[in-house]
Amino acid sequence: MTLSIEWTTEPAAELFDTAPRSTILQHKAYGLAMRDYMGQAPRMGVIRHGSAAIGLFQILEMKALKGFLHTASLDRGPLWMEGHGDEADWAEFLQALRKEYPRRFGRVVRLMPETDALPDAGFRRKKLPGYQTIWVDLQKPEDELRAGLDKKWRNALSKAERSDIEVVEDNKGTFLPWLLKVYALDKTVREYDGASPELIQLLYKHGMKFLIVKAQHEGRDIAAQLFALHGRSATYQIGWSGPEGREFNAHNLLLWKAVAALKNRGIKELDLGGINDEAKRLSDFKKGLGGVPVTLAGVYT
Repeated sequence: MTLSIEWTTEPAAELFDTAPRSTILQHKAYGLAMRDYMGQAPRMGVIRHGSAAIGLFQILEMKALKGFLHTASLDRGPLWMEGHGDEADWAEFLQALRKEYPRRFGRVVRLMPETDALPDAGFRRKKLPGYQTIWVDLQKPEDELRAGLDKKWRNALSKAERSDIEVVEDNKGTFLPWLLKVYALDKTVREYDGASPELIQLLYKHGMKFLIVKAQHEGRDIAAQLFALHGRSATYQIGWSGPEGREFNAHNLLLWKAVAALKNRGIKELDLGGINDEAKRLSDFKKGLGGVPVTLAGVYT
């Protein structure tokens, strides 16, 4: 039996919540945030095998000239249910998607699939590097996770643990205005790429749940990190550190405390958000947590 696509106006929340390694870009809040931020319209679909729902996805669309100019982007999806998403499923899904979006002048369909290999099904790979990230399995016991830390990373963590840094958690967005303010200023002063503060605010507006961990020393805020929670997974979104935070290795302590907090909330996988050679210091920091590096198949049209 072949796969079929069922379009829906409501997100398949129960499916999303059980999908392993769910990505933030496939969450309803992200689609609504991008609608407000970039003018893209989210379109959601369920992948069915007969009557069984075996996957879901969100496409962001833009149209102009009464629909003649049309772009459709499917980034880091679809999400497959446990036991699905093999090469045959992918091939059938891509064929079904192409029927929904046939090639024509004025239309561009862009895929950045959440897989490390894509079968040949009528889409052409562009000459762009595949997105890279690191997944951390939070179902492992804490002692096993600690044993998997890079030696230098573990030493930095131990140093931070011996200091008098206090770590406070926020699950309600109380720290969000402060963090976005200092993060935006830091981005401007130090001139680095990173998540848009405006987009983070829109994600929160549209119901994305956040965990914020903040480090304090003698009453001063010295570092903070923000994680987006989506289904059974979470994504490291932004981090900020002042000079004291870097001196005390606060980011190591914050990330380790966040791992424990996420585990306690039932989060099973942590996506560390993306690594590349242009941001080597941050990439090395993320690698030190001992997760599994993943390189996606690339961008297709």
